[in-house]
Amino acid sequence: MDSRDSLLSALKSHASSGRTRIETLQAIAKAIRQNGGHRWVGLYDVDHDRGVVANLVWDGLGAPEYPEFPTSKGLTGRAIASCKTVNVGNVAKAPHYLTALGTTKSEIIVPILGAQGSVVVGTIDVESASLDAFSPETQKLLEECAEVIRPLWSRGNVV
Repeated sequence: MDSRDSLLSALKSHASSGRTRIETLQAIAKAIRQNGGHRWVGLYDVDHDRGVVANLVWDGLGAPEYPEFPTSKGLTGRAIASCKTVNVGNVAKAPHYLTALGTTKSEIIVPILGAQGSVVVGTIDVESASLDAFSPETQKLLEECAEVIRPLWSRGNVV
């Protein structure tokens, strides 16, 4: 089994583990970070009623600088508006970049779409201290991860 299949299998196992949502998401963030050798991975809820994005869990260097922010802000805001992955190879050149960790050079935000596929209910945020860290293959894998863990957002977002 290659690392892609191994990661997706691990995420499926975590998602059906019966642990609390936060425990499950923590294990998922850790698995994504370790599998890709990423510096930091965060999982977020998108609350359209309140107009905020809220960090649920992270694995890596520490808490994000903005654990909650408006849905219209940052690269996450772009991913929410477009319902598409935002992959930025150099955040210093991205006018919408909202700092999570001060030493981030590249970031990818992968939307987790609701059951209808037209509303972003969560995001996977992966950050790197290297420029252009996220290849098309990495992006595709993270998008597959988002699909695998999507059911964890369809249960009413109860933490």
